[in-house]
Amino acid sequence: MNENSKKFLYKYLDNPSPTGFESSGQKIWLEYMKAYTDDYITDTYGSVAAIINPEAKYKVVIEAHADEISWFVNYITDEGYIYVVRNGGSDHQIAPSKRVNIFTDKGIVKGVFGWPAIHVRKDKNEKNPAMDNIFIDVGCESKKEVDELGIKVGNVITFDDELMELNGKYLCGRALDNRIGGFMIAEVARKLKENKVELPFGLYIVNAVQEEIGLRGAEMMAARIKPNVAIITDVCHDTHSPMYDKKLDGDQKAGKGPVLSFGPAVQNNLLKMIMDVSESKEIPYQRAASSRSTGTDTDAFAYSGEGIASALISLPIKYMHTTVETAHLDDVEHVINLMYEFLVQLSEGHDFSYLK
Repeated sequence: MNENSKKFLYKYLDNPSPTGFESSGQKIWLEYMKAYTDDYITDTYGSVAAIINPEAKYKVVIEAHADEISWFVNYITDEGYIYVVRNGGSDHQIAPSKRVNIFTDKGIVKGVFGWPAIHVRKDKNEKNPAMDNIFIDVGCESKKEVDELGIKVGNVITFDDELMELNGKYLCGRALDNRIGGFMIAEVARKLKENKVELPFGLYIVNAVQEEIGLRGAEMMAARIKPNVAIITDVCHDTHSPMYDKKLDGDQKAGKGPVLSFGPAVQNNLLKMIMDVSESKEIPYQRAASSRSTGTDTDAFAYSGEGIASALISLPIKYMHTTVETAHLDDVEHVINLMYEFLVQLSEGHDFSYLK
């Protein structure tokens, strides 16, 4: 990571890109990508593919999703308090005392998720945060005053937190899931350009929208590009942090390398090639099993059209879907290097089919 890419990392990660409202982040990402790619395409809902060798018939995708979980204004009380609904898998239990940004036509309005003081919460009757009792305070005393700030039902809301480093080894912040993926695929493109690699196929570096509500952006881009191969990167759980059960959640740890998933959506010949590359280049990796589906954009690409050979390379993180998602810097570099080395050795027209 050089100074320019680090500057991009912080600018891109700190910029809010809630599901359905990703355009500001996509502009930052695309502006960075233009120096390392030949062309780009966008779609109606805001997914972007930066392309190397756009005229090539054999098409390879590396992909991440751009959106982050958030909230919507759902109801405003007569006293000026705001109740919310989720936009994606937002966690109600972490909301109390968090600062928020509410995006209105008049600009960003600051607010906080309030919560009763500990003094008045009786142990035997204490309520846990839930969707029917968490609320936002924007300093107003009436619904009319809230309206005057420009706040309306349907305004999107994000937590107000920024990226930082822990102990010089970890990145920690909001929305590493999965804008860190957008950063990693961008760095693959930079590495290809700076090393003057001439790929024999078309490379589509896809930053898709709306993964958090059902892989929707990936579905659209898979149908449009119709690639031959797709490598997806997303995040998975560091199960060595407290309160995980490895018997249920698997055994993955931040700092021990990318996690390669096994499951029906993952094309086994493609996965074997990725593992072979990892071993030959001495890039550490971990293994995980996915029951039925991976729950990532891998599923959308794998089952698109006539089927696309797809695989998943995950970045293990701590504290997913909080404002302190935490990833090891070594793992970030290993994911970048693994995708890069895979692309460098892939031949044009390679057929991953099981039966030939």
